[in-house]
Amino acid sequence: MINEIKKRAKAINKKLNVKILFLEGNDPRIQKAAKIINNEKIAIPVLLKKRDIKSRLNQSVHLLNKGKADAVISGATHSTVLTLKLAFNFIKKNVNRINGAFLMILPDRKKEKVLFFADCAAQPEPSSKELAEIALLSAKTFKLITRKKPRAALLSYSTHGSGKGLGPEKVKQAIRIIKKKNPKLTVEGEIQADAALVPAVALRKSPKAKIKGNANVLIFPCLDSANIGYKLVEYLGKWQALGPILQGLDKQVNDLSRGCSVDDIINLAAITVLQVAEQKEKKIK
Repeated sequence: MINEIKKRAKAINKKLNVKILFLEGNDPRIQKAAKIINNEKIAIPVLLKKRDIKSRLNQSVHLLNKGKADAVISGATHSTVLTLKLAFNFIKKNVNRINGAFLMILPDRKKEKVLFFADCAAQPEPSSKELAEIALLSAKTFKLITRKKPRAALLSYSTHGSGKGLGPEKVKQAIRIIKKKNPKLTVEGEIQADAALVPAVALRKSPKAKIKGNANVLIFPCLDSANIGYKLVEYLGKWQALGPILQGLDKQVNDLSRGCSVDDIINLAAITVLQVAEQKEKKIK
């Protein structure tokens, strides 16, 4: 998957000359990644090194607004909060709140597995309306990055009424909103994680469900569960986690975990190029 994403990013960069600002240009990981990104022609990296990080954040807003850069990647040395403050400057008009997702990849020689987790970065307690928006944006981003059909599952401790409470009710309302806004999207909820991911469990718990244990876009009910969930899968399950990929912006800003590796930075840059291309295409239309 990631090799295909890089291949597409290189083709886009050849046409568009995508400039990505890296706000932590003094970090050795960023410097090493930038050299590889430049050498492999994935994008044109621009490293900001002077002044403090807040000054660089302000500088990046100016450069993006003036069209002197196409995207920003930040977060290798600071918390997500600062990256989100930058991203708030570029929220799309039709988007209520931005959110952050992770592309989760389990390398396998026989059959690589790919999932999309959201919201892992921005909204602590999303409402039904916000959950619906997270799901709709995530389905679009997943399709953009992977070229696969999204099958979204809105997770809960309940599967279609097996449990009661405010949590499942919030998810049910989100499902109703999603179906009104995008009737063609394959979506299921409220649903437990095992029923969303394991066909045998889905058959027992939700035999009439559209998603028969093969969900690939997982929407968590709150930031706690999403953030904890992706880190457990990454470190205990040995999955690769790419992100946070911010969604709902008209100029792309993406975040890095402070524990990111050089490969993580390169891979996120490639994903960022895909997002930039989509944004530019929409503006042309």
